[in-house]
Amino acid sequence: MIGQLPKSLSVNGIDYQIRTDYRVALTIFQAYNDLGLSPQEQALTCIKCLFGDNLPADINEAYKHAIWFLNGGKDNEAHHQKPQLYDWEQDEQIIFSAVNRVAGREIRADEYMHWWTFLGLFNEIGECTFTSVTLIRDKKAKGKKLESYELEFIRENKSLVELNHKLSSSDLKELEDIKRIFK
Repeated sequence: MIGQLPKSLSVNGIDYQIRTDYRVALTIFQAYNDLGLSPQEQALTCIKCLFGDNLPADINEAYKHAIWFLNGGKDNEAHHQKPQLYDWEQDEQIIFSAVNRVAGREIRADEYMHWWTFLGLFNEIGECTFTSVTLIRDKKAKGKKLESYELEFIRENKSLVELNHKLSSSDLKELEDIKRIFK
């Protein structure tokens, strides 16, 4: 129904209550960024976070519906790989500043906010630090020329603009091994 926020997902004809608070979705995205987890573990974390203890028997179908929910009700369309322009964890402060401005309040103080409501606010973010940062990241990823004011912004805010590259557990182990060799 138009204008309704889903609180359950139908998997093989059975409705399952889901956890719809935006914090749950952000927790799922943390799992997707955890290079220590395999893709299967990331998917299972997604399902467990969203469905809680009431897991559907058909995990594959549940996962498809979970992705639909996380995508704001859009099917997971096949599209070309886009460069990563933001990281929910690293950019948390500038994302929440922008969303709070759209909402007109500090949303983290809210006890509950549906993921799709949060997504709607996020999609309405206008000109702000977050969009400046993502526009610069996009230009850099595409090899486009940066304007002088953008270069100045980068110089003054390098840690804000540069995305941290996360290392997998095997990469971390390899670094530790190298450090031991050179001690």
